[in-house]
Amino acid sequence: MLIDDFRINALTRRILGCAIEVHRVLGPGLLESIYLQCLQYELSTNGLRFVAPKGVPILYKGITLEACYRIDLIVEDIVVVEVKCVDALLPVHQAQTVTYLRLTGCPAALLINFNVLRLMDGVRRLLNTRTEGTKGAEDTVSTRRLGGAEQHGPDAGSTGRPAPPADERGGIEP
Repeated sequence: MLIDDFRINALTRRILGCAIEVHRVLGPGLLESIYLQCLQYELSTNGLRFVAPKGVPILYKGITLEACYRIDLIVEDIVVVEVKCVDALLPVHQAQTVTYLRLTGCPAALLINFNVLRLMDGVRRLLNTRTEGTKGAEDTVSTRRLGGAEQHGPDAGSTGRPAPPADERGGIEP
């Protein structure tokens, strides 16, 4: 799915503004379900369309299973939002969100951990860069930790290889 980067950036900025407002009012330490309901309220008052929770069926070897994935939010049919309230985001949380990106075909996702002192320290933005014919997690997403300088992606050194000079990185965000 091709979509204007400006539109994704503007939308994720608006979603994060809503999340920051929820975190500013409530602070850390509550249940995910409380943050999710408050975030839905903020998204609504800011005129953003969303679906929550979105059930995505599981297709296994050509058959659709009765079980399904439960995605916290899909905003404007573009951004998957996964809400967490954990001590620290783990690779499994990111893997879950990457799976949601692949299943929905959405171009972007926000993984938001509300259990932090400064909300932006708990945010990961993932971009679905999968193109037809590519396989594997390295080719699927480009990730940026929004609260700091950490970057991950196919060429950002997250695979154990040295990172190339910045001008050769290609799809990594500045």
